[in-house]
Amino acid sequence: MAKSPKELMEIVVKAADDRLGEDIKALDVKKMTPLADYFVILTARNARQVKALVDTIVENIEKNGYDIKAIEGKHADDWLLIDAIDVIVHVFTHEARETYNLEKLWGDADTVDISNLIQSTSND
Repeated sequence: MAKSPKELMEIVVKAADDRLGEDIKALDVKKMTPLADYFVILTARNARQVKALVDTIVENIEKNGYDIKAIEGKHADDWLLIDAIDVIVHVFTHEARETYNLEKLWGDADTVDISNLIQSTSND
């Protein structure tokens, strides 16, 4: 059974939400770059939560039969990137997210409506 990039993105969003990731955004970048179909961008409250979010997201990706190509920034405290081939996940602290401002950099990308995947009210 073929796995879809959209399903992978949904798994990532749900895992991030379950672990209390904040301000979760999914961008559809497939028409803009060959790197991935989706970027998922989220914020952690602190460096410890960055690592916890990444661990949870990776666990859920692998549990659902998807592969992780790489995890970048393992020695950083403010931004970790998970390359899950079709979905690239950016987990930031508040300060790093403001600094790098990926939403502005990829501002032409369509924002995916993930409201049906988010359960916690802290993401509004």
